[in-house]
Amino acid sequence: MRAIAGLWRWRNNPLRRGTDLAEAWVALVALLLVLVAAPVIGCLVGFLAQDALQQSVREQGRSRHPVTATVVQRLNRLDPDPEITTGRDPRSRVLADWTAPDGTRRHGPVATTLRSPRPGDHFTLWTDEHGRTVTRPLDSTTATTHAVLAGCGAGMLIALLVEGIRRLIVWRLDRRRYALWDQAWDRAGPDWGRTGTGS
Repeated sequence: MRAIAGLWRWRNNPLRRGTDLAEAWVALVALLLVLVAAPVIGCLVGFLAQDALQQSVREQGRSRHPVTATVVQRLNRLDPDPEITTGRDPRSRVLADWTAPDGTRRHGPVATTLRSPRPGDHFTLWTDEHGRTVTRPLDSTTATTHAVLAGCGAGMLIALLVEGIRRLIVWRLDRRRYALWDQAWDRAGPDWGRTGTGS
């Protein structure tokens, strides 16, 4: 609204300079870009991110499989991994046996969320088709959350970019105004305002 009020104020003002009108137009264009372009670009980025992430969800759902593993021996306790567990899940490293989706028997050290794993305990383990351990596949809700965050971030980035460009243009306009004022003072002469100089 300030940009519109600025344009209206300078419409027929005899004190209006070209830089004043340019600043008002720049403010109006920046306002329109922030209100229209930033949300549109944010939505486009969000939709593109949603498509890409949902494709990853489908691919990971096809290539990652839950299998039941059996604890052979407890090895040690691990710090929680924020990518695959919540902060409350304990993480222990154990030696385990499991059968891969292709039917081969596998044996090796893996991480588990069992509180106190003992030999013979069963837990779910995510593997690829050949039985190699992988992280839990991305779920659809998490993918959507990431897409929304990407869209919001892109919209805010565009708004900040527009505001930065607007400020740069206003800074240049201010420098132009100061240069014009200096020229006007130079034309007035060094005796401006003194008695007897004819001013």
